[in-house]
Order: sequence, then structure tokens, then C-alpha cells
Amino acid sequence: MDHIRKFVPDSAEGGIVASSVYSGGKRIADIPIEDAGAWATREGHVVWIGLLEPSRELLLRVQAQFNLHDLAIEDAEHPHQRPKLEQYGEALFIVARTAQLIDRRVTFGETHLFVGKGYIVSVRHGPSTSYATVREHWESCPHSLAKGEDFVLYAILDFIVDNYMPVLEQLEYEVEEIEDKVLVKPMTATDIERLYMMRRDLLRLRNAALPLVEVCRRLTSADLPQIQPAMHPLFRDVSDHIRTVQEKIDSLREVLAFAFEASLLVGQSQETAISKKLASWAAILAVPTALAGIYGMNFSDMPELRMQYGYPIVLSAIAATCTFLYWRFRKNGWL
Repeated sequence: MDHIRKFVPDSAEGGIVASSVYSGGKRIADIPIEDAGAWATREGHVVWIGLLEPSRELLLRVQAQFNLHDLAIEDAEHPHQRPKLEQYGEALFIVARTAQLIDRRVTFGETHLFVGKGYIVSVRHGPSTSYATVREHWESCPHSLAKGEDFVLYAILDFIVDNYMPVLEQLEYEVEEIEDKVLVKPMTATDIERLYMMRRDLLRLRNAALPLVEVCRRLTSADLPQIQPAMHPLFRDVSDHIRTVQEKIDSLREVLAFAFEASLLVGQSQETAISKKLASWAAILAVPTALAGIYGMNFSDMPELRMQYGYPIVLSAIAATCTFLYWRFRKNGWL
């Protein structure tokens, strides 16, 4: 049996999370980067390397092992790439966006994947759940992992898409709270700002997830010999998951739009009710104001000024008119 150098990945060593070689779906060794290329050329072996925000020097070491294209290395070094799939000779370069909810905001990271004969390299940038969970899960299923590097690619993409759902579930819970509150009282400026931020985050999440449908479509085409035909149904399943995410996002954005419109209607209704009340009281107060204004003029020759019961008659007329107006407005629902 060949001598295997024991290698323990060190987080201080430029971002290496894991560097392992598998045979028959079983991990047989953790290896240094400098041995990865040799192991990848062995029949039935797959090298799986995980990097976290690697330095350029580390990327160049990986490039030297698998003869990766310069443009792909440049993209992997600089995040903020759009989700895509590029083919460079016999290697594939895939960009996917990851999402996490941090401080009530959807925060995005990136995963860059290099896939070729006998190897797969994942490069993570920004917020992202560790793929150690993926490794541990599929290492317990050697039969599946033995299918090769294209199965590992499926496992990572499926994990990325599945992690969109917890973000959506948390946002859905908050959307339901907004729905319950919006019919009780109009939104405050803080509520409107939060609603706007949620709609924008959902749009950004949609833009991050939806391009993966095209990536998965290309992975199921006959133009990519790196992907075995037996793997096509798995990538179509990932596409179905993305469609589900898209539908969920569109549904939440529509609910938020309806909530905003409902809040406007509730606000307008309350403003109309207040306007009716103010108009009613203004009409009631206009009666004594008009009579007092007329008889407050300083003319000596005015009718009824010397009537013995003029004052109580005027007060009675004012009270009767105001009472009638109050009754009428209240009957009409204005007061």
C-alpha cells in the first residue's frame, strides 16, 4: 500500500478547511495541497478540498495541482460574482450565492466550485454555513459518495438551495406579524422602512437563487461530459427546489405589497373618519358663532335688541339647532 502522509488542515494555513481524498466513497486520508493533483489522477479516487476566503498564494497552489484556468482563479479570488457556470477545457467553474439572516437582514456570501476529473474544490466567501455538515452526512453514505465528484457537486448545490428555506421561514414569520398588525392600525415610518427592506432583501434573494436554475439546466445537458447522465435527475431535483424557493419569495413579496396597500387604505379610512368628525363639530359650532357674531356688532338700531326675552330665546335657538345637528351627524355615523 502506498505511503500516505498524514495532514491535518490548519485554519492558520491560508484558509484550508479540509483537504481529503476518497476512494469508494470512503475517506482514506487528509492530504496536503501539494499531493492533491497526484491523488486526483488515480482511478477511482476523488480529492475534495474546502477553502475559506483563501489567499491568492493558496489559490495558485491549488491551480498548479489541477491546471485551473487563470480567469477562474481570478474570479475565485474576487467575490461578488453573479451565479454562473463556465467551462474551461475539462474543468467546470460554478458560482453560487449563499444566504443567511443576520440581525434581521438577509446577508449574502458566495461559493465558487472547481470540478474536474477526480477532484472538486469549494471556495467560500462571506457568510455561509460550513460544508462540514455535507461531508459528515455523505461520508456516512459511502455508496452515494462513491459516485464521484459530480455527486459532491450536487450535494453542495442542494445544501446551498436548502439553506435558503430557513431564511424564508423566518421572513415569513415576520410577514405574518405585519399582516396581523396592519389591519389594526396604520404603519409607522419604522414599519414602512422595515417592509421596504424586506421586499428588497427578498428581491436580492430571488436574484441569487434563480440563476441556479440555468446552472442546473446546463449540468443536465449532454454538452458537459464531466457530469454523468445518471446524475441528471439529481440536478433536476435541485432545480425543482429552486422553483419552490422562487414561488415562496414571490408569494412573500406579494403579501408585503398587499400589506402596504392595506395599511394605506386603513390610514385613509381613519383620516376620512377624523375629517368627518372635524367637519361635524365645525358645523355645530358655526351656529352659535354666527349668531354671536351678528349680535356682537356695535350698532344701536338693531332689531330684537330690546326684547325682554331675546337673550334666552337666542340661547334656546342655539341649543336646539346644535342638538339637532349633533343628532343628525351621529345618525349618519359622522360622530
